[in-house]
Amino acid sequence: MNIEPGKLFIEFLFGLVGTGYFIFGRKQGRYLFLGCGLGLGLFPYFVDSIWAILLVGAALTAVPFFIRGD
Repeated sequence: MNIEPGKLFIEFLFGLVGTGYFIFGRKQGRYLFLGCGLGLGLFPYFVDSIWAILLVGAALTAVPFFIRGD
């Protein structure tokens, strides 16, 4: 297991966004935000490449704004 400072920082940022999405989705009953928040918190455990983390994280961050999930 290789711990890189840049990768750790990116994972931390997506974790913060995921926590915000999760809390917002739970309080407002918006399941798309809830699911994306959960995904943002869990996916770094399964993805190893920095570029893949950036791509998947950016996609999960943007999904609630492009898909209307009321």
